[in-house]
Amino acid sequence: MTSASHSGPAPSPATGFRPHRVVVLALDGLLPFELGIPHRIFGRPKDALGRRLYEVVTCSVRPPGPVETDADFAIHVAHGPEALADADTVIIPASYELGPVHAEGVLTEELATALARLRPGTRLASICTGVYVLAAAGLLDGRPATTHWADAARLQRLFPKVRVDPDVLFIDDGDVLTSAGVAAGIDLCLHMVRRDHGAAVANDVARRTVVPPHRDGGQAQYIERPVPDPQQASTTTARAWALGRLHEPIQLRDMAAQESMSVRTFTRRFREETGVSPGQWLTQQRVERARHLLETTDRTVDQVAGDAGFGTAQSMRQHLQAALGVTPTAYRRTFRTGKTGKDRKESQRTRKSQAAAVRT
Repeated sequence: MTSASHSGPAPSPATGFRPHRVVVLALDGLLPFELGIPHRIFGRPKDALGRRLYEVVTCSVRPPGPVETDADFAIHVAHGPEALADADTVIIPASYELGPVHAEGVLTEELATALARLRPGTRLASICTGVYVLAAAGLLDGRPATTHWADAARLQRLFPKVRVDPDVLFIDDGDVLTSAGVAAGIDLCLHMVRRDHGAAVANDVARRTVVPPHRDGGQAQYIERPVPDPQQASTTTARAWALGRLHEPIQLRDMAAQESMSVRTFTRRFREETGVSPGQWLTQQRVERARHLLETTDRTVDQVAGDAGFGTAQSMRQHLQAALGVTPTAYRRTFRTGKTGKDRKESQRTRKSQAAAVRT
């Protein structure tokens, strides 16, 4: 990728504030729903002064003009590939007309020329089969990535150097992020907002968009399987019961009892419905509770550990380190408001560490 000067939205002369610029690359054959996801999610967040935290721009690999969709209408894109040179983040939604990118794993000339405009260090993300563009550009060699579960095997065959994981909703590998199909793009974009500005901002966006701020499990729960017996019970009641007492010790047999199931049957049903084991699910919920408390309260690390159900600060530290790549203290320093200049520098280092460690 060639270097280019940043000529995006100018910082405010008084404050130095400049919104993070998200550029969405619209390719022929794109899915309108997926194209709209980044605009909806990144177009919402604002800071305490009411300033938009992101600027979202759509561009084409050609000069401004129409781009075909997979529907019975085209869209008019007002920006050409030059917009990529000013991007802080570039998102590539899925397309059904990737041509040689999808068929042979090679970029078209115009796509290669467009991507050459990216500045070093630009954060890149794909939704569903948009991952083929990143893979064909060689940006995923030796790295983990995901896509729609129905396309994962083909992606792996075409790009053997990519470590394809078909079971997750998205993967954060620091400067390159990939997501599964369609609605997983929402999960990915909310994750990036959470990574940039914390859970409180991301949760507010999720509420306004009327979607869950974090979905449990991975793609395993969506893979087509034989239709289950309609008489089979769900594990919803047990999950709601557990969420109301995360601060307490929760035994697997107690969760199973909420559904009047044996432990064995409950465990199987739970994994079928969520894509993870009950123990993994409980840990995920406790990590999310700890993140929320660290961001929004002044409770000590020991108190947060107790409230989130980890028991001890050491246990919580180990789980947050495994899930986020940072300690509770570093996470709180990163996402609390009112930080000093020294704190902001430390926050930047912590976010880089977290981004490199997260595998979702």
